[in-house]
Amino acid sequence: MENARKKDLVREYKEQKQSVGIFAVRCGEQVWVGPSKNLAKQQNSVWFQLKMNGHMNKVMQAAWNANGEGAFSFEVLEEIADDNPQMISLLLKERDGHWREALAAGKAL
Repeated sequence: MENARKKDLVREYKEQKQSVGIFAVRCGEQVWVGPSKNLAKQQNSVWFQLKMNGHMNKVMQAAWNANGEGAFSFEVLEEIADDNPQMISLLLKERDGHWREALAAGKAL
């Protein structure tokens, strides 16, 4: 691949707008909810931590160890659109609390 094309691909990658919002991880009746500033990559991050037996949520890690990857699912609950970084942080915190209460869920992060 030529250098100009590589530079274009890198630029396009850096310019991609990240989707911000709230996600849920489910295993049977257990649910964990968390905020994310990059929903597209969040599942990969959580799954990697669980596979490496290093997730900070010990209850989720224990469920993963007992049931395996096949018992888990990932879903985006809500996307948040706001260009103000300070508002994003506040909205993520508020919506995370809302979803954890609504689903009687634990913290995913």
